[in-house]
Order: sequence, then structure tokens, then C-alpha cells
Amino acid sequence: MQEKLEQAHAAIINEKEAAKLAIEQAPPKIVEVPVVDNAKVELLTSQNEELETELGTFRTKAEDLEKKLFEIQKQSDELSREAQERDSKINELQEMIARLETNLSNMESENHVLRQQSLLASADDDNKTKQIESLESKIAILESENQVLCSNPAPAVQAVVNPEVIQPSVMKNSHQVLENGHQLGEPKMEEVVVPPIKNLSKQQSLTDRQQENHDILIKSLAEDRRYDNRRPAAACIVYKSLLHWHSFEAEKTNIFDRIIHTIRSSVENAESSGELAYWLSTTSTLLYLLQNTLKASSSSTKVPNRSRTATGNLFNRMVQNARSSSSGLGISNGYSGMVGRADTTSMIEAKYPAVRFKQQLTAYVEKIYGTMRDSLKREISAILTLCIQAPRAGRVRASRGSLKSIHSSALSRQASSVHWQNIVKCLNHTLETMNNNYVPPMIIRKTFSQVFAFMNVQLFNSLLLRRECCSFSNGEFLKAGLQELEQWCSRTTEEYAGTSWDELQHIRQAVGFLVLHQKSHKTLEEITDELCPVLSISQIYRIGTMFWDDKYGAQGLSQEVIGNMRTMTTDDSITTPNSSFLLDDDSSIPISLDDIARLMLDINPTDVEPPPLLRQNSQFHFLLQQHTD
Repeated sequence: MQEKLEQAHAAIINEKEAAKLAIEQAPPKIVEVPVVDNAKVELLTSQNEELETELGTFRTKAEDLEKKLFEIQKQSDELSREAQERDSKINELQEMIARLETNLSNMESENHVLRQQSLLASADDDNKTKQIESLESKIAILESENQVLCSNPAPAVQAVVNPEVIQPSVMKNSHQVLENGHQLGEPKMEEVVVPPIKNLSKQQSLTDRQQENHDILIKSLAEDRRYDNRRPAAACIVYKSLLHWHSFEAEKTNIFDRIIHTIRSSVENAESSGELAYWLSTTSTLLYLLQNTLKASSSSTKVPNRSRTATGNLFNRMVQNARSSSSGLGISNGYSGMVGRADTTSMIEAKYPAVRFKQQLTAYVEKIYGTMRDSLKREISAILTLCIQAPRAGRVRASRGSLKSIHSSALSRQASSVHWQNIVKCLNHTLETMNNNYVPPMIIRKTFSQVFAFMNVQLFNSLLLRRECCSFSNGEFLKAGLQELEQWCSRTTEEYAGTSWDELQHIRQAVGFLVLHQKSHKTLEEITDELCPVLSISQIYRIGTMFWDDKYGAQGLSQEVIGNMRTMTTDDSITTPNSSFLLDDDSSIPISLDDIARLMLDINPTDVEPPPLLRQNSQFHFLLQQHTD
């Protein structure tokens, strides 16, 4: 055991020596000890904090600049939008001024033409009277000479007859004188001019045939009420016939008066709205063709020297303005093409009868339009009185929510909605009637726009005049009815409804005010700028003071808002003492020749099939030739 112990000690000693030797032989290890400079650390920390503070300041300034930039951009957008609106309004005003100047020029020229025509008519009457007196004197001279020749034989009587002055009756008397003189054995007078008798008979036959053609055309206009490819056939046939006969270039003709007489008698004897719609379509189509075919001639009236030149200039300016405002519509080559881009060289210079015919036709388009519009107004007005105020059963407080009251309220709402549906039925019937007769969409849009404006006036004025209508439940009732009209406008599309929904702005905003919750929290600016921008202060004050909540018992406008509006209303009454819070109905006719020229109807009058009455007549074969071509 002692030996083993010694061996172990020796091994331990050897291992220690080996370890020492290994340590001595191993390369030295360098350990870096960090040295901390607290002063520099504190300095850097303070600088870092200062930089962070400056960075926060810069960020705040950047955010402020971004906000200012956003506000400036917003203001710039508003200014640009306002500038665009002003430009558009300026353009509209300029167009309106141009139209007014054109209309004024047209009226001046037409009045001048009418005055000159009346003067010419009186001058023609004087000339005719003088001619009749001269003819009677010549007839008396010839009769006396005839008596002398019969009683006393005398040398041959020499007479020269002027065919442009002496009428057929005078020629007949003079011929009798010649025959009597020849029977008395006197030589035959070679100097008497006889051929004008044949010319007069030829002209008489031409006049008779022309009169017969006019009769047939008038009969066709009165009886033929067909539509050929969505076009009134009568309008196209009348237009082609007048064009073929050169009636627009005639100084004197009665065909235009006969056409107007036929239209007048048919319109006055019309028994239904369908007949009126047919004549509205026919007259507007014919007027469209005339507007894009005729140009006024400087020789429309026989005015001497300077007056005639002035009239011609007025007419030329009138036609140029009409053509420029109608985007250059016209016919391409006589009646052989479709109505399209204007060709001023092919337009016809209209004489006075044609100009007067176009004026009369315009008047009948306006008359028929006004008759149909007023008929629809009367029909709707009778129903509209039932739509102004909700039935009493519907104005029940929410606290009285019994089953009986709820059932009666539902029945009353159902009964009241029937009245609004009846208005929609009237609108649909008128739209269907006009569409079936192919009335131009522009006329349909103007009709419904004026009718909706009429409903706006009636409903809004009734709301302002009757306190029982300014309740919360009545506002809900009117809102439901207005939704029926809004749905009709969306179904009808803008092609026929146009701006009809916009015509109800006054009653729509008034109803929006009635059904508004928490009215007492609204400021005057919010009401005038956001809720009721179209209504005047006096109208809002009227509705606000008469409002009463019969459903929830809530308060109306605050006393501060009411007081401010009362002050503003008083000031307005001082500055404009004759102003009224009620609306006025516009009963004017919003159709002009510019509107007719802008119809852009796809009309080719050459391919319209003539009726059997004209096909069987050889004098109207030009209609068949055009149709074949």
C-alpha cells in the first residue's frame, strides 16, 4: 500500500511538471479590458437628446406644413371648381344672350316683313283697283265703238290689245267687235293680238291641275295618319310635295294656308290625347325639316331699295344664327338625302309665304304642347290635393302602439299610397301616348320637367300655408310619395324624364327638414348650407315655426336659430318688400326653333311609302320615284 501511495504521488508530481511545462510553452493570451469614459458618455447622451428634440420639432413643423398644404390644395380645388362653375355660367349666359339676340333679330325681321307685306298688300289693292277702273273704261270704250260700228258703217277700226293688261273678258269683247265689223263687210283687222287667249287658257289649265294636286295632298294630310319607320308619314309627304312643287320659292300660293287650316281644324276637333300627340309629332317633324331646309331670302318682300336690303340682311343674320346654334343641321342635297350636316349652298331661299308658314307651324307646335301639358297638369292637380296631407289615422303617437292603431295606420298608409300611384299612372299614360306617336324625346322631357315643377309648386306652397301639413308624420307621408316619383324617374331614364327629379328640390328639402331628428342641435349654417340650400331664409323660418312633432313629441329648432332667422327675415322684408315665400308656377312654352333644330331626328323623307290615294295618282309619281331610288 505504501508503494502504491508513493507511485501515485510521483504520478501527480509528473503531471504537475508536465502542466507547468505546457503552460510555459503555450503562447501568451491578451485580454482587452474596456475603459469607460463617463464624461464623454454624458456628453454624447445630451447631444442625442438635443437631436431627438430637434427631430421632434421638425416632425411637428412638417405635419403643420402638410396640413397647410392640404388646406391650400383644398382651397385651390374649390377655387378651380368655382372658376369652372363661373366659366360655365358665363358660357351659359353668353349662349342665352346670343339666343336672345337671335330671337330679337328674328322678331324684328319678321315684324318688318309683316309690316312690309301689309304695305304691299294695301299697295296691291290700290293697283288692282286702278287696273279694274282702267279695264272698265276700256270695256266701255270698246262697247261704244261696237255700237257705232253696228249703227254706222265706217272705215276699219284699228286696235291693239295689250295681253298683259286686258283680261279675258276684255279680249272677248274686242273679239266681238272684230266679228261684228267683219260681218258689216269691213276689212279684217290684222293688228289685233289673239295668241294671249291660248296662253291664258294654258295657264288656267295649269292652275286647275295644281289646285287638284293641292286638294289631294290636303286630303292625304287629313286622312293618312300612318307612321313609317317611326316617322309621321304625312309630314314627310307634305315636305317632299312642297319641295317638288317649289312652293317654298313661290311669291304667292295658298297651299300653306290650307295646310295650316287642316292642322287647326284637326287639333280643335281632337277627342283624345292620342290625336294631339299625333299632331304634335307631325308638326314638330315638319317644322324640323323646314328649319333645316329653308333659309330666308333677301327678296322675301318687295321692299324698295334700302329697306329691302336691310330686311335681307336681317333675314340672313337670322338664318346664320339659327344654323350656328343648331350645330349646322340641314339637308345634303334637296330632298334626296337624309337630314344631316348642313350644306348652305343646297338650302332653299324661302319667300314670304314659306317664312310665314314656318311661323304658323311653330305656333301650332307650341299650342299643342301647351294643351297636352295643361291637360296633364289638371289631371294630376285633382289627385295632388289628396297627397298633400296624410290621413288622420296615420298620425298616431308611438306611445299608442296598440294593435288596433297599428292596423289602422297601415291601412291609412296603403290608402294614401294609392293617390301617389295614381299620379304615376297618369305620368305613364302620357309617356306611353307620346311614345306611341313618336313625339321627339326633347319635347317629352320638357313636358315632364314642367309638370314636376308644377307639382313642386303645389306641394311646397300647401306646406307653407297649412300648419297641419308641417308635422313629422306628414313629412314621412310626403317622403314616401316622393320616393314613388323618384322610382318613376329612374325607371323612365333620363332620355324621357330629363331633369324632372331636380324640379322637386324645394319640396324634397322641406320634407327632409320635417323628418329630421334632433332639430334643436342644428345650427343655422348647417340648415341653410347642408339641409336646405335651395330654400330662402323666409321659407325655412316659415316651416321651422309651424313644425310640430305629432309622433315623438320632440322639440323643433332652437330659440337662438329661430331668433336669427326672424331678424334676417325682417331685414329681407325691408330690402325687398314685395318678396313672397311662395313659389310661382311657370306656364311658359320652353320650346324654340333652336330646340327644334337640335332634335337630331334620323329622318330620310325620301324613303317614306306614300298612301294609296297618292300612289294611284300620276301627278304624285315623284314620290314613288324617290322611294324607289
